[in-house]
Amino acid sequence: MQMIATEKVPFTDPQLTAEGEPRASVAPGALTTVWLNTGTLCNLTCRNCYIESSPTNDRLAYLTRADVRAVLEEIAREALPVKAIGVTGGEPFMNPDILEILEDCLAAGFEVLVLTNAMRPMMKLSERLAGLRDRYPDRLILRVSIDHHDRSLHEEERGRRSWAPTLEGLRWLAEQEFRVHVAGRTRWGDTEAELRAGFAALFEALAIQLDASDPEVLVLFPEMDETAQVPEITTACWGILDVDPADMMCASARMVVRRRGEPAAEVVACTLLPYEPAFSLGRTLSESLRPVSLNHPHCARFCVLGGGRCSG
Repeated sequence: MQMIATEKVPFTDPQLTAEGEPRASVAPGALTTVWLNTGTLCNLTCRNCYIESSPTNDRLAYLTRADVRAVLEEIAREALPVKAIGVTGGEPFMNPDILEILEDCLAAGFEVLVLTNAMRPMMKLSERLAGLRDRYPDRLILRVSIDHHDRSLHEEERGRRSWAPTLEGLRWLAEQEFRVHVAGRTRWGDTEAELRAGFAALFEALAIQLDASDPEVLVLFPEMDETAQVPEITTACWGILDVDPADMMCASARMVVRRRGEPAAEVVACTLLPYEPAFSLGRTLSESLRPVSLNHPHCARFCVLGGGRCSG
């Protein structure tokens, strides 16, 4: 009987690519950054949200203060070399425990980076947030998502009437002397120089002292078009692309999430892959410190080829 060859599907085997080549993986190094996903509920529905956050997506439930305290206790108990805590969502300021979570992380001595759209959920907490700034002025950073310096393109991504409230929040943060960063996106084809010049002009028009040439102050994220085909990353790619696997996010970072309906939080390999079972690494940070197979298109398009780094 004649055997019919079947085409292998890319990104299915954690060990081999569809071509049968050894798939690249990333070994854990020093764990320096822990991300907290406070929940996927958001006040906006963005066109290309990396994890599909929206006013109705609660696949990741609100992370609780108790969940975060357990993480902080493990870091101290195991003497993990964590330097920074990243806080993302959804919109973190929709989480009812968010200010207590930030207080606990800051009080434990960590630099804390909060990703926000700076809209009404944040502004509703402005007085208490300013109190945190007073107590921890050097270690609390707010990174505001402004997808493009052009209003029409920003609102193409985030929806009508999203521009003015975000700029109002950004202005307030700057006037209140918070440490402020901005996150833009490269999806419209501008060069990096064009984007940085455009944002510099926007910051000048807003009378905000932010250095758009600084890649930490203005982070530009690569496009995440899920319909676009990307190559699988093999072990040979590291040398071909001149990329060091130690520079990948999953070499030095993990994210803590609480799945809807689950009794406890868990640790995942990546901020971009909270729903993928293969990237779920256990209940504790220590348990999660094992190699991560780059068996997802996001690994290629965002990290290896796109050069994306969520922590700047």
